[in-house]
Amino acid sequence: MTKIRATNITWHEGHVSREEREALLKQKGALLWFTGLSGSGKSTLAYTLEHALVQRGHLAYVLDGDNIRHGLNKNLGFSAEDRCENIRRIGEVGALFVDAGIIAMTAFISPYRADRRTARETIGPDSFFEVFCDTPMDVCEERDPKGLYKKARAGELKGFTGVDDPYEAPENPEVVIDTSKVSPQEAAVMLCEVLEKAGKIPSLEE
Repeated sequence: MTKIRATNITWHEGHVSREEREALLKQKGALLWFTGLSGSGKSTLAYTLEHALVQRGHLAYVLDGDNIRHGLNKNLGFSAEDRCENIRRIGEVGALFVDAGIIAMTAFISPYRADRRTARETIGPDSFFEVFCDTPMDVCEERDPKGLYKKARAGELKGFTGVDDPYEAPENPEVVIDTSKVSPQEAAVMLCEVLEKAGKIPSLEE
């Protein structure tokens, strides 16, 4: 539980409701939480889905792990405590996006179930979609887009998820995708269908 240090603060309700913003955008706010090992395809899928949604006329935005650590979370490292705070902050930012009526995608390893569960509770179960990039470890390591597995195996990088730090796979994700078998474009179509069925975006047939 995060301790509240601020004092003399009051929550202010705005004059425009979430429902009014969603009506304006012709969509409903949602957060697709991509989780998986480094190299599992999280960012690629998130950006492909963002592009597909925008092409369909929807407002979407990707909150990418590396990008967030360049700004909002640049003061955090990769200890268990810092990883927890990293995800807590993103959950709060994601909640703001959802309240604004935006369809947001987050691409973070987010290795711990408890942290992802907290994010789900922050967003709300009706607007949170956990997308597990269940790509085999050997495929992720073969891709090694940042050269991190190589450094971890050589002992140059400590606390690397999947090598010397654990990854707790989701137990009941809304979607499971193995990017060694499904292309980013195919996954985007699949995820748009998930959003359609959840009533977040209208069907193309409507």
